[in-house]
Amino acid sequence: MIKEPLKYEIDNSLVNYYFDVSFKSLTQIVDKKDAIILTDTNVYEAHKKKFESWRTILIPPGEVNKNQDTVNYVIDELIKMPADRKTVIIGVGGGVVTDLAGYVASIFLRGVRFGFIPTTLLNIVDGSIGGKNGIDVGMFKNMVGTIRQPEFIFLDISFLETLPRDEWVNGFAEIIKHSLLRDRLLFEYLEKNNVDYFMKRKAALLELIEKNIKIKLEVVQKDPKEEGERKILNLGHTFAHAIENQYQIPHGKGVAVGIVMSLHIAIHELDFKEEDRVIKLLEKYELFTNLIFNPKDVVHMLMADKKRVGKTIDYILLQEIGKPATLQLSMLQMTKYLTEAYEKWK
Repeated sequence: MIKEPLKYEIDNSLVNYYFDVSFKSLTQIVDKKDAIILTDTNVYEAHKKKFESWRTILIPPGEVNKNQDTVNYVIDELIKMPADRKTVIIGVGGGVVTDLAGYVASIFLRGVRFGFIPTTLLNIVDGSIGGKNGIDVGMFKNMVGTIRQPEFIFLDISFLETLPRDEWVNGFAEIIKHSLLRDRLLFEYLEKNNVDYFMKRKAALLELIEKNIKIKLEVVQKDPKEEGERKILNLGHTFAHAIENQYQIPHGKGVAVGIVMSLHIAIHELDFKEEDRVIKLLEKYELFTNLIFNPKDVVHMLMADKKRVGKTIDYILLQEIGKPATLQLSMLQMTKYLTEAYEKWK
């Protein structure tokens, strides 16, 4: 029998989190005749046997495909199958796949059931959690979307066995972010280890994953619509979202360099004193800590950021490790800090 799920009530929706289970057990929680899996060709080719006898829609991999054209294609396929109001859409993949699955499920037939099986470390500890589902519009990330919780999240750790090392590295950006926001002891634990340590030790990895899932879920439970406390989860993301599509930067590495940008600002705004320590940890986990970029291009992207209000933008900074703060910064201030970082990193 399948393990009992962890149950989380988020915005009057119950999310069942099935932790460390096998894909074979999926039939214990969904009926195959109602289920339609959405995955990308990379995941499908690496795990073909898992998908045998499941109705499956395949999409090309990569952020470049997280757009309305792909949404239209998926909806066309659902109509052909045909899907109906009893259909359960299951996103199996990284953040692009689960974002698309959640978004399509939220708008198809005015909303059908959906769940996620995240297959990357980054998506396990971050993207699949919290109910944000969306697509990009041109260079602008997640410009269109919904906040709607999945019915379940199903964690089969075996998917990570085919994950390229670079994708492991991307996942640690969000793990480090969580430690900076909520858990100094976790930060210190990460300092003592490295990517290889967790890749080789399943028990340590599962413990790390569970800790990060709980950090994010506790924040989301308190503020599901991102009206207050949930904003802190954007640490590193404001800058990351402004550069990822422009410079073809993977999300995790974008978040890492975004964290460094936040540290640069926090030194001036909040007298943050542990920049070197944080940068050393990011480098230990093989993440970016600088980037050659055009400040004017980044300001242009920030002007379309969802967190901008008028000529100011909410920016998440650190007072100290484990203690975040939200500051409203003017676009003039942002231009100044971006220019300083550009001069420092070039």
